[in-house]
Amino acid sequence: MTQELRRTLGVFDAVVIGLGSMLGAGIFAALGPAARAAGTGLLPALAAAALVAYCNALSSARLAARHPESGGAYVYGRERLGPFWGYLAGWAFIAGKTASCAAMALTAGAYLWPERAHAVAVAAVVALTAVNYRGVRTSALLTRVIVAAVLAVLAAVVTVSFGAGRAELLGLDQDVRSGGVLQAAGLLFFAFAGYARIATLGEEVRDPARTIPRAVPVALGIALAVYAAVAVGALAVLGSPGLADSAAPLADVARAAGAPALVPFVAVGAALAALGALLSLILGVSRTTLAMARDGYLPAPLAAVHPRFGVPHHAELAVGAVVAAVAATGDVRAAIGFSSFAVLAYYGVANAAAWTLGPRERPLAALGLLGCGVLAFALPMGAVLAGVGLLAAGTVAYAVVGAVRRTRP
Repeated sequence: MTQELRRTLGVFDAVVIGLGSMLGAGIFAALGPAARAAGTGLLPALAAAALVAYCNALSSARLAARHPESGGAYVYGRERLGPFWGYLAGWAFIAGKTASCAAMALTAGAYLWPERAHAVAVAAVVALTAVNYRGVRTSALLTRVIVAAVLAVLAAVVTVSFGAGRAELLGLDQDVRSGGVLQAAGLLFFAFAGYARIATLGEEVRDPARTIPRAVPVALGIALAVYAAVAVGALAVLGSPGLADSAAPLADVARAAGAPALVPFVAVGAALAALGALLSLILGVSRTTLAMARDGYLPAPLAAVHPRFGVPHHAELAVGAVVAAVAATGDVRAAIGFSSFAVLAYYGVANAAAWTLGPRERPLAALGLLGCGVLAFALPMGAVLAGVGLLAAGTVAYAVVGAVRRTRP
C-alpha cells in the first residue's frame, strides 16, 4: 500500500481551502469575545493579530517551499530544530485544532438548530469526514461553493452596515487598555490560523515550491480585507458594547441596520462558514496525524493511505471520531482560547525553524516568534493554564515514547 499522497491542488484550490478555514472561525466565532476584551480597541487588535499572522504566514510559506511534505510545522521543526520541537509543534496543532473543529461544528449547530446544537455538530462532523474520505479534490470543490456563499452573505452585511452605521462609534475611548487589546488580538488570531491548512497539505499541492508561497499571502490578504470590512461595519452599527454583548453579532447588525429580511441568510451563512472551516480543519489535522504516525509518535496504522482515494483514511476516521466526541460535550467559548494558545505555540516553532533558513529570513521570523509569545500569554488565564498543561503533557509523552524506543532491541 502506497504511503504517498497525490498532488492535485493548484494555487486557486489552495487559496480557497485556506479561506474556507479562516472565514468560518473568524467572523462568526471570535469577533464577539474579542470586542468584549478590547472594547473600542477592536480594530487595533485586529491589526495586531494580522501582523503576527502575516509573519507566521511568510515563515510557513518559505518553510513549505523547502519541505513540501504533509505535516506543516511538525515537519519544519523536526527537520530544522530536531525531533522534539517537531513533535511538540505537531502535538500542539492536533490538540488545538481538534478543539477548533469542535468549536466550528458547535457553531453550525447553534445556528441551524439551537435546541439540538450538539446533535447537529456530531452529524456535521460525520458528514464532512465522509466528504474528506473521498479525496482532497472533492473537499476543495465543496469548499469553493461554501466560500462563495459566505462571501456573498458577508458582502450583504457590510453593504447594509455601511449605509446605516455611525462613524463616531469607531473612535477609541480613553479607557482602552493595552492588555485588553493584546488579549483580543490573541483571540482574533484564531481567525487567521486557517492558512496553515495550505502548508499542512504540502504533499498534495502541485509544484509546492511555487504554489504555497503564492497561495498563503493571497488567502491571508483576502481574509484580512473581509475581516476589516465586517469589523468596521459591525462597530459602526452596534458599537463595541453592543458587539461584545451579542451572541450573533452579524444577525444583530442586520436587524439594527434595518434589514431584518437578511437575518435568515446570515444564519445560513454562519452555518456554512463554520462547516467550511470544519471541512478544512479536518483535512489539516489528519495530515499532521499522518506525518507523526509515519515517524512513530502515533500508532502506525494512522499512516495508511487509501489505495483508491489517495487520502490518509485511517487518520481521517480517527480525527473525525475524536472531534465528534468533543463536539458532543464541548463549549465554543472555551475552545477558542485553548485553540489560540496551542496554535500560537505551533507557530512559535515554525518561526524558530524559519530562523535557521538564513539571515534574510531572520528579522521576520524573530518578529513572528515574539508576537506569538506575547499574544499567547495575553490570553485569558484559563486558556494559558490549559495550554501550558497541554505542552507539559506533550513533553512527558515524548519522554515516554523515547524510553520505550530505547528498550526495544
